[in-house]
Amino acid sequence: MITFGPFVIFYLAFYILCFVGGGFVVTLLFGKTNSEKYLEQCEHSFLPPTSTGIPKCLEEMKREARTIKIDRRLTGANIIDEPLQQVIQFSLRDYVQYWYYTLSDDESFLLEIRQTLQNALIQFATRSKEIDWQPYFTTRIVDDFGTHLRVFRKAQQKITEKDDQAKGTAEDLVDTFFEVEVEMEKDVCRDLVCTSPKDEEGFLRDLCEVLLYLLLPPGDFQNKIMRYFVREILARGILLPLINQLSDPDYINQYIIWMIRDSNCNYEAFMNIIKLSDNIGELEAVRDKAAEELQYLRSLDTVGDDINTIKNQINSLLFVKKVCDSRIQRLQSGKEINTVKLAANFGKLCTVPLDSILVDNVALQFFMDYMQQTGGQAHLFFWMTVEGYRVTAQQQLEVLLSRQKDGKHQTNQTKGLLRAAAVGIYEQYLSEKASPRVTVDDYLVAKLADTLNHEDPTPEIFDDIQRKVYELMLRDERFYPSFRQNALYVRMLAELDMLKDPSFRGSDDGDGGKVARVHLCVLYADYDPYAVAGVCNDHGKTYALYAITVHRRSLNSEEMWKTYRRYSDFHDFHMRITEQFENLSSILKLPGKKTFNNMDRDFLEKRKKDLNAYLQLLLTPEMMKASPALAHYVYDFLENKAYSKGKGDFARKMDTFVNPLRNSMRNVSNAVKSLPDSLAEGMTKMSDNMGKMSERLGQDIKQSFFKVRRYPEHCRVSAQLDDTVDDNIPLRVMLLLMDEVFDLKERNQWLRRNIKNLLQQLIRATYGDTINRKIVDHVDWMTSPEQVADLVKRFRDAFWPNGILAETVPCRDKAIRMRTRVAGKTKLLSIMPDELKHIIGAETTRKGILRVFEMFQHNQLNRRMVYVFLEGFLETLFPQYKFRELFNKLHSRSKQIQKYKQKLQTTQAPSLQKR
Repeated sequence: MITFGPFVIFYLAFYILCFVGGGFVVTLLFGKTNSEKYLEQCEHSFLPPTSTGIPKCLEEMKREARTIKIDRRLTGANIIDEPLQQVIQFSLRDYVQYWYYTLSDDESFLLEIRQTLQNALIQFATRSKEIDWQPYFTTRIVDDFGTHLRVFRKAQQKITEKDDQAKGTAEDLVDTFFEVEVEMEKDVCRDLVCTSPKDEEGFLRDLCEVLLYLLLPPGDFQNKIMRYFVREILARGILLPLINQLSDPDYINQYIIWMIRDSNCNYEAFMNIIKLSDNIGELEAVRDKAAEELQYLRSLDTVGDDINTIKNQINSLLFVKKVCDSRIQRLQSGKEINTVKLAANFGKLCTVPLDSILVDNVALQFFMDYMQQTGGQAHLFFWMTVEGYRVTAQQQLEVLLSRQKDGKHQTNQTKGLLRAAAVGIYEQYLSEKASPRVTVDDYLVAKLADTLNHEDPTPEIFDDIQRKVYELMLRDERFYPSFRQNALYVRMLAELDMLKDPSFRGSDDGDGGKVARVHLCVLYADYDPYAVAGVCNDHGKTYALYAITVHRRSLNSEEMWKTYRRYSDFHDFHMRITEQFENLSSILKLPGKKTFNNMDRDFLEKRKKDLNAYLQLLLTPEMMKASPALAHYVYDFLENKAYSKGKGDFARKMDTFVNPLRNSMRNVSNAVKSLPDSLAEGMTKMSDNMGKMSERLGQDIKQSFFKVRRYPEHCRVSAQLDDTVDDNIPLRVMLLLMDEVFDLKERNQWLRRNIKNLLQQLIRATYGDTINRKIVDHVDWMTSPEQVADLVKRFRDAFWPNGILAETVPCRDKAIRMRTRVAGKTKLLSIMPDELKHIIGAETTRKGILRVFEMFQHNQLNRRMVYVFLEGFLETLFPQYKFRELFNKLHSRSKQIQKYKQKLQTTQAPSLQKR
């Protein structure tokens, strides 16, 4: 303290710190030196010396060129194995080798992967050969497609019911679709797989791992690294790109156009699509393309005959552009309403006579619905039953007459059967016990009862009462007169394609205008070098072309156009109107058909005058007044468009199948014709049939009309197969598709039964009993080695054109995609046969076709359909494994399922509390 004074404390602390630090440094240096010496001693003491043979073996292995032997046999069919091997090679090259060679040059790993893929393909091919694919292609796929369409249709109905004014978005439709799917499937919903890319990849990985477990040997499957590589190649390299392509709406639209590429686009179908389109993008794309074409045509410098052609093209494009602009303006203004409502409000409708309604398959169903609403169905059923009785009685008497000529006498038995049928009609509709009872004059009923008791029944026995019932339905304000003012009548006109949208031609003045006069001439290309058309030659057939100049007069203006018709068009038009209006057959006479001679100018001049007089007679005020509905047919024939012919010869021959009355009774009459020679056996069989014929016919009409057979609202299509349908595969398939595409089950079963009868007659008339064999042969052909090889080649060429991995296809311009949609809808509508429209109605046909097309315009819904087909394929391929339970577990994480279960619990809770 004497030396340092008061700082002694700081110096002491400093000295102690230096002492401790120095000791720590000395200890560290000492330990490091000793540790190095110890480690050096351990290395030389415990490890054995390296053998000189191991480095030498490694060196020899590197020098040796390893030969890789690959067994190229996969399916047993060389035409399939070759393209399959190329697919495997390209997959490894583009998905594995490009990164693997940056890590190693050893090809053993690549060999193992290739061998693993080949083992899986061999097992897959072996399983495929053991499976009968006919039920899958003829029943399962149709059921899956029909069920998918049903879910879509019910989703559309739900969207409409939520708000009739607001239009649901695509997202709303997708959400509602999967809600309906849960209600139908109960325990499955594929919304996560179809809407979430992450969940979709996880689903594909799980599915591929299950398939590898089934297809690979246990040793290969236990190799996790190998299994994961193969799984990723299958899931992300092959399945996911394929599903993306198959689900793309634009790809589907292009494929539809390609499939029906041989069919020409119909002008009328194209204009209908534009007028019915509710997509502004489609209309704008068509309008812009029309404006582009207009600009090009106007820039051309042409003279002579070409200028007339260009003017016609310009006028057509201007009309298309005008229609598009009008439609866009209406949609943007929010004033768009249903065409049927628009026509009803317009107030000017065609008149369809009652006798035409009663013999038209489409019109009769709407009159049936109306008569049921007004309580007059008994009158209509009586008229139909009597009509059927008359047809059957006439045919039975013809059979009886032919058998009498052959020396077979069965007069009393046949008359007894007819009497039983007539008495059955009397008891069901006219007796005091009948319920409901047809109200007619008592003296007519008494006269009929006396005739049944004392005279033999004839086909005309009910004619007087039937005539009275017809007059009652025609004149009573409750029935036909009120029906013409009902919305069902407007819908009937729409189905008969007798509604014209008043928003177009002639709508400015509230009247469509009238055809004031026509002038017809025949064009002679052989005689007049300046004619623009004339004698034509089509595939070796020569025919004359008639030019009709039409003047159409409205209140404020008059317009003129030319249209061109062949004699066959006149003939078809004449057949159509004389079938529709029987009173015209005695007034209108079409010039007789004669083989055409292009040098017979006098003959053409005479025919021109006769056809001109024919048209002038049609346009007289007296003719129009006598048949008001005739104007629609005449105007349609004179429109400047390609003439759409009505029923062809084949369709007219098939009218007896479509007619609901005669068809219902023809089956019974056919049974009479097949009467066996054994009198006792034959009469026993026929008495069983005829004794209940009238009652069965009436009950059949009533039950089918009132939809006696009902099914759960939400179920798969296959659950609603009619038990009365036979096992004929094509009939079953067509009924399923027609039911769902055209929504026939929501209408009365009477129409559906007639369609079924028509299809049965068509199939048997066309193919007889060989149709099942043809279907089986077609399925065998589809699964033949040649077809499978062709599919593999198409897959290879699509993903690796010219052996090079295809680049990602750039997204096509929106306008091009919109025009593709319009082209696809036009193509589909053009290929629909007129016979189908005559059976189920034009409006129903259009709605059904457009509904199917609209279903394909949603990527998420397309994915769902692809996955449903894939699941059905795997369930068929591995029937012994529980793939259905597996898919239920994979889809069980959907929130829609949880919502559905909660909804069920809330609805079931009150009933449980009551118990």
